[in-house]
Amino acid sequence: MNFSELIEAFEANLVQERSLALDPNCNPPLTGVAAVYDAEPGTVSYVEGAKYARYIATTGASALILPPDSAMQEAATARGIAWVTTPEPRLLFAMAIAQFYQPYQPAPQIHPTAVIDPTVQLGAGVAIGPHVVIERGVKVGDRACIFANTVVYPHCQIGAGTVIHANCTIEERTVIGEDCIIHSGVVLGGEGFAFVPRRPQGWYKMHQSGHVELGDRVEIGCNSTVDRPSVGVTRLGNGVKIDNLVQVAHNCTLEDHAMLIAQAGLSGQVEVGRWAILSGQVGVSNQVKIGEGAIAVAQAGIHRDVAPGAVVSGSPAIPHELFRKIAVIYKKLPEMYQTLRKLQAEQAKD
Repeated sequence: MNFSELIEAFEANLVQERSLALDPNCNPPLTGVAAVYDAEPGTVSYVEGAKYARYIATTGASALILPPDSAMQEAATARGIAWVTTPEPRLLFAMAIAQFYQPYQPAPQIHPTAVIDPTVQLGAGVAIGPHVVIERGVKVGDRACIFANTVVYPHCQIGAGTVIHANCTIEERTVIGEDCIIHSGVVLGGEGFAFVPRRPQGWYKMHQSGHVELGDRVEIGCNSTVDRPSVGVTRLGNGVKIDNLVQVAHNCTLEDHAMLIAQAGLSGQVEVGRWAILSGQVGVSNQVKIGEGAIAVAQAGIHRDVAPGAVVSGSPAIPHELFRKIAVIYKKLPEMYQTLRKLQAEQAKD
């Protein structure tokens, strides 16, 4: 693939200027992608902003994806590097990666060691790996792929084109939409944590009769869990993205394109709005609502509703700008304490 062919593969509305318009002969062959600081000839890379602009002078890349910055364009041109500009360099680079790499997908087949109940409905072109167990009443859509050692409980639905990686557990009545990616070790539809005190005997278990539903294009990282509720549904909307080691408790609702990053944890009945982002190790209390487009900074502890578009930090979470001001004061507390003691001592003398 040469540079001009790569540009043609991009979404046209994302492409602005290109070096080919200045020099049609600047059309190098490309064989892969690389980070700008260790790229070699034949690769395409990107510069997202001024922080990495210095690497244009040293990179070995044959082509660069740049922001709309004339100084960066001139620096690349001076070194004979082909370039294209876009308001979204990282997005275009992701599209470039997709031109050179596709994740492993086994050929459509059913491994002879798989155990599949006779009532299971398998779509066309499915791939079922070794030692997969699919129990009664399950429906698997066209082109779905289930890797080794995964167990699918009764009456689940798996949408067309969905990929479930090795060692996953999909518990009873879970519904997974189309083109989802479920990474290794995920448990969908496990029992929510619900016990009622029954003194003096102990905790009385509340059975979880609800189920989990995933929309289309949901991706869930390794060893994350999404629990089913006692009644009703735990629902993840279209395009939701969940990182590794995330806990989504019973009755939670994640609206379209919400994102949970590593080790985030949601208690029961939490609602997360569209495009909201909960960063690493964020914890959310029961029945809290996170508004559309809100962002919780890493390790925030959220005990109250968060307004749409708000950015919160700390535990308990407060507006991020206020948290930053408090953090500055916090570092000065020892000095302030000594000043206070000095003032108290002087006042005592008076």
